[in-house]
Amino acid sequence: MIMKKAFYLSTCSTCQKILAQINAPDSFQMQDIKTSPITLDQLEEMRDLAGNYESLFSRRALKYRSMVLNEKNLGEDD
Repeated sequence: MIMKKAFYLSTCSTCQKILAQINAPDSFQMQDIKTSPITLDQLEEMRDLAGNYESLFSRRALKYRSMVLNEKNLGEDD
């Protein structure tokens, strides 16, 4: 059986709500990105699964907006 992996932020209330609703948390390998940051290899793997980097980031996130990234026209190379 292939172990599924869930990346989450322990301080995020949305992440906490989602994790509370998972029926079988034992079937997931959990990685708190606050204490164990995502590696470049993991990011590349997620991009391959998602098809692009853009779908991996929330444009509504406070950090994204605080860096004024929401006002820039970013491409995949950025």
